[in-house]
Amino acid sequence: MFASTGADLLFFPHMKNTMKNLLTTLTAFALPVLLAAQIKLPSVTLQSMDGKKVDTKTWSNDGKPIIVNFWATWCAPCKRELSAIADQYDKWQKETGVKLIAVSIDDARSMARVAPYVNGQDWDYEVYLDPNGDLKRALNVNNVPHTFLLNGKGEVVYQHNNYEPGDENELYQKVRELVGKK
Repeated sequence: MFASTGADLLFFPHMKNTMKNLLTTLTAFALPVLLAAQIKLPSVTLQSMDGKKVDTKTWSNDGKPIIVNFWATWCAPCKRELSAIADQYDKWQKETGVKLIAVSIDDARSMARVAPYVNGQDWDYEVYLDPNGDLKRALNVNNVPHTFLLNGKGEVVYQHNNYEPGDENELYQKVRELVGKK
């Protein structure tokens, strides 16, 4: 290919339509593929709070949405977000059937603090440990909190990271939209 200066269109006017047709054709075929490409929850082995190994491919919610929230005991915004959601979680579940899974990224040094912290909270979430960062890496999580919303097929349809008060309302709106309640 050569770079067009515009002047070559004087000598090759048919190239303009050819390039336009090529771009239109590529867009028509590529766009649906790009839009259909959803990130699926990868299969990674984590640890449950009682020490059992659990593969993420076993996570399900009968076709209803799942929220996967990455957090850590040393992360103040993470704890604020999970507590803010906890205040409304019963309502969320009744209205949409959503399930929240909290994944701690505390490493081996701080992992012992997870169970005491979780037990002291009023969280009705499933909590798993990712001390080696396997799921974190697989989903390209660079900082916490990082929240993913999965549809009933386990595909990521929304994500956000960090937390500001009120973010939980936007998340819940996304959950409502996913189940057809605007």
